[in-house]
Amino acid sequence: MEFKSLVTFLPDARWRVVSPDRVNLLGEHVDYNQGMVLPAAINRCVMMAAKPRADRQVMLKALDMKAEICFSLDHLVERIDTEGKPLPGWALYPAGVAWALHNSGFSPQGVEAVYASDLPVGAGLSSSAAVEVAFAVLWQAMGSWDLSRMRLAQICQMAENRYVGVNCGLMDQFTCAHGIARHALYFDVRSLEWQPLPLPPDTAIVIADSGIRRQLADSAYNRLRADCEKAVRLLQDHMPGINSLRDVSLADFHRHSGGLPEELRLRAQHVVEEIERVRQAGLCLVREDAVGFGRLMMEGHASLRDLFKVSISELDTLVNIAHELDGCYGARLTGAGFGGCTVNLVDSALTETFADQLRKEYFLKTGRIVETIISAPARGAYCESLSV
Repeated sequence: MEFKSLVTFLPDARWRVVSPDRVNLLGEHVDYNQGMVLPAAINRCVMMAAKPRADRQVMLKALDMKAEICFSLDHLVERIDTEGKPLPGWALYPAGVAWALHNSGFSPQGVEAVYASDLPVGAGLSSSAAVEVAFAVLWQAMGSWDLSRMRLAQICQMAENRYVGVNCGLMDQFTCAHGIARHALYFDVRSLEWQPLPLPPDTAIVIADSGIRRQLADSAYNRLRADCEKAVRLLQDHMPGINSLRDVSLADFHRHSGGLPEELRLRAQHVVEEIERVRQAGLCLVREDAVGFGRLMMEGHASLRDLFKVSISELDTLVNIAHELDGCYGARLTGAGFGGCTVNLVDSALTETFADQLRKEYFLKTGRIVETIISAPARGAYCESLSV
């Protein structure tokens, strides 16, 4: 996707916005449990051309969706367009950002924007967060607001939690806002401390899209979060000082989890063990240990499949094939699960061969076509003025 293709729809654009998608290398279903995660922004993105409007209307053209919408900043609470019709799902994200900004003390302006992504919606690579952050940095630039990237990410999370209705953690919005080229981001969701860590030398990220789509707000995501919170309340009978699964050590979990209902116990076990995997993975990156990092990826996938139960057969097949191919250090599903993509850490000299073999083997086993994306960590979202 090139920016010039956007400005054909908006030739008098005043702003150019680029907001990356993200892939999570390790730490799945951990951010809303206040743990540590290891995502990376990637060099696939949402790109937007925009100009201000003199009125209070937001006029959007989403090229991916082949859809347009116009809504008023004065009727965000009603979630309706200018014709009084309910906003479609895709429009809730920019409208939600405007609503969250307003509720945080900022006054977004009317705007006309055209945008598109070079990743498919619902692939599990957080195109929704990329859209949210894109509009947030646009309105910040238009208003010249003094707003930190962390606060901007939190406002976008508020939009998704309270306006869209997905009870997500902060990881996706954080990553889209803070990405650094060639680096993963070791992010402590509780303290908000973070550290960029370079990928092991001579490695690359290969993403494989299963083609299976899920609607996150309609999936089991919110129920999974509620289950984790319920597990904490039950464990507090034995450990009254804990506030989240982040506070539960492996030893304490095995000591006190026997009384949990089976489903809750398995899900909580995944979270407790996954947080420890992220700690170990961070050390692997410091030591430039691609083999150790890849082993933790495979363990994480098995846990998501067997304990948290958010994998599907297509994702399992992709991971199993990848594990047998030359040059693959590790593979796992990425995102919430229920469909979407796998992420693979691969020897950079073998990425093309790996991607080609993965496509062929997956088709032979399933009869389905898989899209592979050779990717690299990228910088976070930014907005540029086009004014001369």
